[in-house]
Amino acid sequence: MPKRVILITGTPGVGKTTVAKTLVTQLDAEYVNLTELAKNEGLVVGIDRDRDTTIINEVTMRQKMRELVEGCDKENVVVDGHYAAMVVPKELVTHVFVLRRDPVELKALMEKADFSGRKLWENLASEILDVCLVDALNAVGGDKVCELDVSGKNVAETVAEVLAVLNGERECHVGVVDWLGKLESEGLLDELLKV
Repeated sequence: MPKRVILITGTPGVGKTTVAKTLVTQLDAEYVNLTELAKNEGLVVGIDRDRDTTIINEVTMRQKMRELVEGCDKENVVVDGHYAAMVVPKELVTHVFVLRRDPVELKALMEKADFSGRKLWENLASEILDVCLVDALNAVGGDKVCELDVSGKNVAETVAEVLAVLNGERECHVGVVDWLGKLESEGLLDELLKV
């Protein structure tokens, strides 16, 4: 069986890490958290103080990801990070799961995780405007990208959906959510899209 390289991506707060770690256990896969990898391998080249985030060397990260995937002896590699599609070489990627969460639900989760100010509003805007989905489609193409609406779902339900796609029991789709249209119809767009 050829190696599967499965990316779990999405806006901060959608549940990437929890889903990725559960999937790793289910598949006995190699786990790569891009934030941890960047810090452990010295791939951080700066700090964006306005956004309270690290800046990585994407070229070096891409090289490191190639080495990790090609050197891994497991059949599955699960990569966790909102910029995963940008740093894992396209030809190695077999699946990209873009987790999506209703912006009202996401805002509450972000606030619970102490997101505030610019960091909160930019990440919320990213979800509303499909940034991670568009990045994934541009980086690897539509045939490898699967958009999953995780709103109101627990981790087990989300992992079951991922496994159904991986096992060929369910089709992969994009265009699953329209947060702009939903928020506009509910009169919440101006309240939630502040960037």
